[in-house]
Amino acid sequence: MPAAFELSKVSVVRPGKVLLDHVSWTVEEDQRWVVLGPNGAGKTTLMQIISATAHPSSGKVRILGSKLGKVDVFELRTRIGHTSTAVADRIPPGESVSNTIMSAAHAVLGRWQEQYDDEDRARARQMMGEMGITALADRTFGTLSEGERKRVLIARALMTDPELLLLDEPAAGLDLGAREDLMSSLEMLSNSPEAPVLVMVSHHVEEIPVGFTHVLLLRDGKVVSQGPIESTLTGETLSATFGSRIQLTRDGGRYAARRAAYGHRADNTGEAR
Repeated sequence: MPAAFELSKVSVVRPGKVLLDHVSWTVEEDQRWVVLGPNGAGKTTLMQIISATAHPSSGKVRILGSKLGKVDVFELRTRIGHTSTAVADRIPPGESVSNTIMSAAHAVLGRWQEQYDDEDRARARQMMGEMGITALADRTFGTLSEGERKRVLIARALMTDPELLLLDEPAAGLDLGAREDLMSSLEMLSNSPEAPVLVMVSHHVEEIPVGFTHVLLLRDGKVVSQGPIESTLTGETLSATFGSRIQLTRDGGRYAARRAAYGHRADNTGEAR
């Protein structure tokens, strides 16, 4: 089975700042990854690389079988779904939810003169159904709550049946109820055999949906640890990533983290001692 993407010793350097430092990372087609790290860790830059919207300063990148730098990135991007606040900010507030989702078929934000057929409309209805937002079809994007917007963005990203889906902090800014609604949708997506390869960026272990299989931990542009989530995500690796003694617990497949009690440290299992 070919890898969904491969990064080999990838670095991104900007004047006065190393954003990524020799990152090597391979994601297979049957995996679901979460990328964790503090602000400034390089998570956004990493997502720009694997979404083919930025090139590394050095190193090699292969995405969906194509080598970055030797492929038409505009064609490659049509095979990648991407959700972020930057996408949300560009959607016209008066656009209906159904049109917001359907317009992804033409890679535009907002209906213009493009034509849609019954297959496009059926696909949009299917995506709304899968994300539990069918009732929002005629609502305008500007009237939605933050949680509703996040689910609309994911439905839009899935509209073109992408091979790779990138979720950049999908739960950011959500209240507890909206976050749990989103987690439920993402859990169903991650457990679907027809789902694309999933990569999600987050600051918080509480936002990792059940069903995600692997984790990459970043700090200061460097990989702290990576691998299967059950063995890689520990109190020890979280402490190294966030620069604080962290106790990690797991219940029903969901994670929770808090600062380890004073005078104790987190061991490899995440328990304070």
